[in-house]
Amino acid sequence: MLKRWILYIGSVAAGLAIVGALLGGFVLALLWPTLPPLDALADYQPKVPLRVLSADGDLLGEFGEERRAIIHIGEVPDVMKHAILAAEDERFYQHGGVDYLSVLRAALSNLTAGATQQGAGTITMQVARNFFLTREKTMSRKLREALLAWKIEANFTKDEILELYINQIYLGQRAYGFAAASQIYFGTPLEEVTIPEAAMLAGLPKAPSAYNPITNPRRARIRQQYVLRRMRDLHYITDDQWREAQNAPLNVRQNSREPISIHAEYVAEMARQVVFEAYGDETYTRGITVWTTIHRSDQDAAYAAVRRGLVDYDQRHGYRGPEGFVNLPADAAEQEPVLDRVFQDHPDSDNILAAVVLQATPQEVRAVLADGDQAVVSGSGLKFVQRALSDKTPVNQRIRPGAIVRVTRDDNGHYAITQMPLAEAAFVSVRPQDGAILALVGGFDFARNEFNHVTQAFRQPGSSFKPFIYSAALEKGFTPATVINDAPFFVPADQAGGEAWEPKNYDGRFDGPMRLRMALAKSKNLVTIRILQAIGPQYAQDYIARFGFDPKLHPAYLTMGLGAGSATPMQMATAYSVFANGGFRITPYLIAKITDSHGAVLSEAKPAVAGKDAEQAIDPRNAFIMNSLLHDVVTYGTGARVAELKRSDLAGKTGTTNEDVDAWFCGYDMAKVGIAWIGYDQPKTLGTAETGARAALPIWMSYMQRALKGVPQDVPAPPAGVVSVPINPDTGLRDDSSTLSDWFMTEFTPRRSQDALAPATVPGAAPGPAHDVRNQLF
Repeated sequence: MLKRWILYIGSVAAGLAIVGALLGGFVLALLWPTLPPLDALADYQPKVPLRVLSADGDLLGEFGEERRAIIHIGEVPDVMKHAILAAEDERFYQHGGVDYLSVLRAALSNLTAGATQQGAGTITMQVARNFFLTREKTMSRKLREALLAWKIEANFTKDEILELYINQIYLGQRAYGFAAASQIYFGTPLEEVTIPEAAMLAGLPKAPSAYNPITNPRRARIRQQYVLRRMRDLHYITDDQWREAQNAPLNVRQNSREPISIHAEYVAEMARQVVFEAYGDETYTRGITVWTTIHRSDQDAAYAAVRRGLVDYDQRHGYRGPEGFVNLPADAAEQEPVLDRVFQDHPDSDNILAAVVLQATPQEVRAVLADGDQAVVSGSGLKFVQRALSDKTPVNQRIRPGAIVRVTRDDNGHYAITQMPLAEAAFVSVRPQDGAILALVGGFDFARNEFNHVTQAFRQPGSSFKPFIYSAALEKGFTPATVINDAPFFVPADQAGGEAWEPKNYDGRFDGPMRLRMALAKSKNLVTIRILQAIGPQYAQDYIARFGFDPKLHPAYLTMGLGAGSATPMQMATAYSVFANGGFRITPYLIAKITDSHGAVLSEAKPAVAGKDAEQAIDPRNAFIMNSLLHDVVTYGTGARVAELKRSDLAGKTGTTNEDVDAWFCGYDMAKVGIAWIGYDQPKTLGTAETGARAALPIWMSYMQRALKGVPQDVPAPPAGVVSVPINPDTGLRDDSSTLSDWFMTEFTPRRSQDALAPATVPGAAPGPAHDVRNQLF
């Protein structure tokens, strides 16, 4: 009887097994043809964001919904691999895609618990799900997942599967892949992660939101401890390493954006716009990399110069009062949401931190920062705002509890109260030989104002435009020794279009007859007007196009000589490059090359180079003499402060518009052209005596001091056709007994035009015979 029962049960079991096998085969036959091809794995094309890099390879910006950093399996450290295997699939290198032991273990655990508590998915199954399937919890999806896992295992090596997983898995904070997550959470390349960091990252795939160390640090810590225990149990780490990792603090970055150590936000946005115009929406998923011409050292110097220059200008005009006020609840717990709203509306601006005052006396101010720390300000840190701490100050300008202020912290940890500047500034540096942009700062803070003042702000250039009028005059026969009268100038209303015009020099003085060289150095308005009247405004308007200016923006009136037209800092950089490179027209460019996700070059800049294939804009002799004139500006003229840099190869020109609305300094050596501008977005005066020399020149000098450190001086050699001739400093005439000499063009035949004035009618011409064609006005 027993034998019969055994035979009966065995037959039933065998029959069921056969039926199960047939059923399984039938299901396999039905589902296998419906499985998707593995092309997406063989030709893996992840959605990699646009990355903008400096010429040195430093990250300037990143744009895209999915943040990735593709890494090859050979570059993944063993500690990271071990942490992943311990957390997700310890038998990864033993099973064939589906781990049957794990399936049985999970089934028993879930049966005992009476609910689904433990899964049995392998890394290969996760790859199948992430690439091809949804997360719906159905039996058909599970079967397809298992079948796909077998198919993947049959076509790829274990390391290839693990590499796909490491690069594709979602880990929170828009991070896809462990390389991106390491940068986002810890600011560390994946190759440098520690054991506790690796364990924290490996715990994320199970539930990226629940175990996010930024938003859920407690739960993330619990998950990390579990992974560390698994690593110890699997002998990936020793007991000592386990104990040390358990207690090791984690420096999780609260700002989850990938760390960008260079402030080049305006540069990154310019690059993004160029790429988007060419590639559309693929810009953000194709893995495009933009290599710019920006140099880290130059960009750092320019950014620091603009920030310092604007803050210094702002502090010269006093403290305006707190940015606002908030009523702080007495209960500390109730203060948190109030402070959160304040800091959301008043974000930090780099080293200028928002703070809410908790206590305030004339001797000490205590304020809380966005990160919860308290800043204690006393002594010299209160000097700038001393009046705002007085009871006599109007309540809406007084620093008191609840006031929203700004503080800075020096290298010694001492705080000082400051304020955000209301004015704006811009700086751009260009290599004059080919136009490569070395540094560009479009404003004080990109987060506050995205308007790029380097490329978009058309402002009056003021006296910084005068060199182009003087260059035109050299083409018309003027020389540096030509004497012109610095005397009052008056245009009656009937000749000035309805309103009389009587321009003045900035200092209000008239110095009488002076050489052209001295007039430019001292930025004499009336001499410039007489020069422009002599050569003709129409001729000058046509001439400035050689430097890249749009003539329509500089109407052909005498006011053009004083910079009454419009130009951007970038246009000024283009124009001054002509003087710096010996007379050649170059085109500034920002993007050196664009590559795809595999490093293949999609496009590459081929700039015209001065002296090779660039257009000759002006005569090299003209450029050399203008360089000599502009060198005198920074030697004894309005830019004499440049002498503090102790270099003899610098040249440039200050610029100040009517009522001190715009302040400029445009200067260069043979290797770098730098343009600094400062003004208000809604044009208004910068204040009394806020000239180019006072407001803009310090920005230029701060940049050049750092950018030219260790760079040998390089003074241009005179080109053929230029001679040095002794002259009389009073008359500008040749005088072989004089110790003063000046540069002249030899064999120079003045160019005439029908609108040129005859010598006898040139206003302000010095008396005396026409002794030499090189010293005549025409």
